[in-house]
Amino acid sequence: MDFNNILFETNNGISRVTINRPDKMNALNAETLKELKSVFTTIKNDDKINVVILTGAGDKAFVAGADISELNQLDLLSGKEFAEYGQEVFNIIENLGKPVIAAVNGYALGGGCELSLACHIRLASESAKFGQPEVNLGVIPGYGGTQRLARLINTGRALELILTGDMVNSDEAYRSGLVNKVYPGETLVEEAEKLAAKINKKGQIAVRMSVKAVVSCDELSEKEGQHLEAGLFAVCCGTEDFKEGTAAFLEKRKPEFKGK
Repeated sequence: MDFNNILFETNNGISRVTINRPDKMNALNAETLKELKSVFTTIKNDDKINVVILTGAGDKAFVAGADISELNQLDLLSGKEFAEYGQEVFNIIENLGKPVIAAVNGYALGGGCELSLACHIRLASESAKFGQPEVNLGVIPGYGGTQRLARLINTGRALELILTGDMVNSDEAYRSGLVNKVYPGETLVEEAEKLAAKINKKGQIAVRMSVKAVVSCDELSEKEGQHLEAGLFAVCCGTEDFKEGTAAFLEKRKPEFKGK
C-alpha cells in the first residue's frame, strides 16, 4: 500500500501509521486526510492488526494543524463539507474497534490536537505542545475538537483553550488529563511500542469489546451503557479466549490467546 503523505507498516499485530510531511509540520491537507481514511479503513478490516500507533515524522510536530492554504479557500458551503469530512475520518479512528495510541512527538495544534483526541490513548514527548488556535483564524475547531476536548478534560478548561487559542505544554496536558504519560522525545515511540506490545498480548476479543464499551459511554446513559457492557461481557464469556484465560489463571500459567 503506497501513500504520498503517510508511512504504514505492520509487525506482529501492531501497525504504525506516520504522517509524513515534515517540511509542512505534518499539516493535514485534503490528500493526507484521504490517505488517513484509507489506511484506517484497511486496519479496521484486517483481523491480523490488533493495536495501532499513530505519530508524526520528525521531531518538531505530530500534526501542526490543517493546511491553511486550503482552509483559506473555504466558504459557507465548502466549510461545512470540509468539517464533516474531517469528522468522518476521525470518527473512523475513534470507532476503529482496536486501540489507537497517539505518540505526540511535537506540536499537536488545531486538527492535530483533534486527531490526538480521536485516539484512545495519548503519549507525549516532553517537547509536545497542544492547542486549539482556530479562533486566531476566525473559525472554531471543526474536526470534533469542541466535543472531544470538553469530554476529556472539562467544559470550562476546554472553553478556555478554545477561546484563547493558547498552547499548553506536555506537563500541563498531563495534569489536565489530556495525555496519559510524558516521555523524553528520544524514547517516545519506543514507549508507545512497549505499550502496544503489552496490549497485543491480551485476549484481543476482550480488548476490542473494552474499546467499544468505553468509546460508547459518551453516547449512552449509564443504564444504557451498563446494558451494553453486560452484552459485551456475555460475548467474551462465549469465546475460547475466555476459557483459556480463566483456565490459565487457575493453573498458574500464562494464557495463550488465539483471538477466538
